[in-house]
Amino acid sequence: MKFEPPLQQAIFHRRYKRFLVDAEVEGAPVVAHSTNTGTLRGCLREGAAALLAYTAKPGRKLDWTFRGIKVGRIWVGVDTSMAVPLVEEALAAGLLDELRPFDRCIREVKYGAEGKSRIDLLLSSGGTAVPPANKRARIFHEGDRRVYVEVKSTTLVQNRDGTPVGMFPDAVTTRGLKHLQELIGEVRHGHRAAMVYVVQRPDVEVFSPAEHIDPAYAEGFREALANGVEAYAIRCRMKKGGIEAVARVPIDVSRS
Repeated sequence: MKFEPPLQQAIFHRRYKRFLVDAEVEGAPVVAHSTNTGTLRGCLREGAAALLAYTAKPGRKLDWTFRGIKVGRIWVGVDTSMAVPLVEEALAAGLLDELRPFDRCIREVKYGAEGKSRIDLLLSSGGTAVPPANKRARIFHEGDRRVYVEVKSTTLVQNRDGTPVGMFPDAVTTRGLKHLQELIGEVRHGHRAAMVYVVQRPDVEVFSPAEHIDPAYAEGFREALANGVEAYAIRCRMKKGGIEAVARVPIDVSRS
């Protein structure tokens, strides 16, 4: 994924009110929007180099978006809105071949027991097109083969016996646990379902649920796998000009 124009380097000062970041660009103070509502544990250090995107558009409250921060020698992507496009690119590049082939890749489709959740990506193959109720509605297919794909972005890394392990979540997430349960439901209805964890940094070798932070989510993750939900993890490399998924990493479900 290329950034046009390239990101601008800044100095990070602080994040507050979940969505706001104080930074400095070429000596001038700026306020940037943060899409990441997680804790960003281990990433936020005052004075660290940061990467910001500048977008001046009518209706935007803030012209700057917080997209990356330097941790040690590496850039870590912090913009959660990049996770789904990164999975789409990983699919196209062959990093997630287990989820292919598919005819259609549809974002934000309602699903779940109550029909109130939205799946990040619906991969659909075959079936018969159903005419939409109105011209603006999307076309879906009856009798198609489906893979419901939920995408999670993470920046958390913990060293385990000398191995850097990417982890999710970095805070307790009842919403994330509900997504796992919804995916189990789709498998029981005869569909495939998958979790894809996007680790927005290049220094991880393994992915694992963060049991020390949210034991309920870690147990729900194991339950999902036991009930046929698939799971994949990819690591990414970021620079001023873009971010890309570079490799798959194995998943370790053992209790830490």
